[in-house]
Amino acid sequence: MIETILLAIAGAGAAAVVYAGAAARVIKQYERGVVFRFGRLRGAARPPGLTMIVPAVDRLHKVNMQIVTMPVPAQEGITRDNVTVRVDAVVYFRVVDAAEALIRVEDYRFAVSQMAQTSLRSIIGKSDLDDLLSNREQLNQGLELMLDSPAIGWGVQIDRVEIKDVSLPETMKRSMARQAEADRERRARLINADAELQASKKLAEAARQMEDTPSALQLRLLQTVMAVSAEKNSTLVLPIPVELLRFLERAAPEGGGAPRAAAGAAPPAVAPVTPLPPVEDLTGSSVEPAPRPEAA
Repeated sequence: MIETILLAIAGAGAAAVVYAGAAARVIKQYERGVVFRFGRLRGAARPPGLTMIVPAVDRLHKVNMQIVTMPVPAQEGITRDNVTVRVDAVVYFRVVDAAEALIRVEDYRFAVSQMAQTSLRSIIGKSDLDDLLSNREQLNQGLELMLDSPAIGWGVQIDRVEIKDVSLPETMKRSMARQAEADRERRARLINADAELQASKKLAEAARQMEDTPSALQLRLLQTVMAVSAEKNSTLVLPIPVELLRFLERAAPEGGGAPRAAAGAAPPAVAPVTPLPPVEDLTGSSVEPAPRPEAA
């Protein structure tokens, strides 16, 4: 009798252990458990830790509550100013209601991905190229609002949306490079013109100062010669004022130079030219040389 009771107790204990093993579930800290009993939702989501369900009756679905990083495939579209671009982005979202995420939508990850691609193409068509390149913060906020509106009904919250890269055609890249180069050249010319204007003002002021003090020009000339000679050049060019040349021309004596021949003087006599003897040709005939022209 006692053995039968012990066997019954042992059997009940074994059955309880088997039942507990089949009914016990462990939910991790970053998860929530949603229980369906005969296909119907059973209460609120189970918190993390050890939880019990009825075997063969209940079904426990674990939902990850961590922030999910989902890359959005590159979408090709035409901007509002008719430029073809390829834009890719990344979406950060998390589940805030585990039961709604399982009931409202079949696959909330796939739904968020498709909605992100559609919204990204819509943003491309509504924006200009300059906005995509320089005003991304505003576009990210608009894209986040477009995703968050339908996702909130799925138990999903969009934390952040970032546009990662904007790919442009090669022709557009070259055009933008030429535009940037032309803009930099324009600014360089403006800076040079401003520098020339300031230098001309300073030179005009210096010219007025030298006009009051003529010796300052000579000092400046000597300073320039000293600066050039310090560079060990083989050639030195000195600017000479035209007034100095005119002064030297006026100071030169008028009667200087070689004496000229008196007018009417007879030219010197020229000795007569003696004709050369005839040259005998090898063929037998003699050849007389042509007479030389007399000197005038």
